[in-house]
Amino acid sequence: MNKILTVQDLYVYYESIYGDYKAVDGVSFEVYENEVFGIAGESGCGKSTLVEGVLRLVKQPGYIPKGKVIFEDTSLLSLSEEDLDKIRWSKLAYIPQGSMNSLNPVIKIDEQMTDAILDHNDIDKEKARNLSVELLKEVGLPSELAKMYPHELSGGMKQRVIVAMAVALKPRLVIADEPTTALDVVMQRIILQLLRDLKENYGLTLVIVSHDMAAHAEIADRMAVMYAGKVVEIGSIYDVFDDPLHPYSGRLIAAIPSTKKKYIKGIPGMSPSPLNWPTGCRFHPRCPYAKPKCSKVDPQMRKIGSGRYVACHTFGEEK
Repeated sequence: MNKILTVQDLYVYYESIYGDYKAVDGVSFEVYENEVFGIAGESGCGKSTLVEGVLRLVKQPGYIPKGKVIFEDTSLLSLSEEDLDKIRWSKLAYIPQGSMNSLNPVIKIDEQMTDAILDHNDIDKEKARNLSVELLKEVGLPSELAKMYPHELSGGMKQRVIVAMAVALKPRLVIADEPTTALDVVMQRIILQLLRDLKENYGLTLVIVSHDMAAHAEIADRMAVMYAGKVVEIGSIYDVFDDPLHPYSGRLIAAIPSTKKKYIKGIPGMSPSPLNWPTGCRFHPRCPYAKPKCSKVDPQMRKIGSGRYVACHTFGEEK
């Protein structure tokens, strides 16, 4: 499989009067062509900041002290703003968190879609308008919706408009940050299926960021689990769900609601502050298997079998 995105030792910090908030603190992973790669973890673990760092959308007081982001053969962190703008939308697209609020409330849908297309593609305005209508049909929306304002649309409709805009120029990679947030369960299923269909029809590679483990089970091929600014486990969706290697991954899966009668186990304690991460393994204050070493030595990511990685001192030991 060919790699389309490589993230190496990426750090994203936020300056404050109390010191740096280390939201992303040394993250590495790879995404392969034509796969759906999920990034999971609790709210506040650094998922959204991670993708903003990958896309160079971090604004002051945020900054990227070090790291590498390679998209195809291009180092995104080394590009000028002008060169980066040529890649966005045409090759690399983004569905932002809270994307339903990303539409301009005083501009009609077709005008917003047309402006986005014209800004990144050299075609005439009429072709761009026709493309906008075709894209709306592609995501299951009627052509009449093109002449409507955002406030006339439901939340699910607005989300589908944003998805249509993201795939307008048939990019190679689409990164979707919490694409099902604030939607009811029926619409969540529709959006996930829509993303999967567009991936197949357009030959896309998808990165899906979500705290919802059930959403990853629905759509992802492989996934990374984040905790406290770091990735603690990477593996295929089947491996992670059937046999989680990291205690945190196992606790996330155990907390998924089910139609079966079972006891849903929460994760005790609170997520730590990125201003002052715990020493050693950052999960050790909440981990039922923690040993003295866990509070002192930061576990490094190690390969376990084919395509599986885990950062845990207790892995392989009898629990």
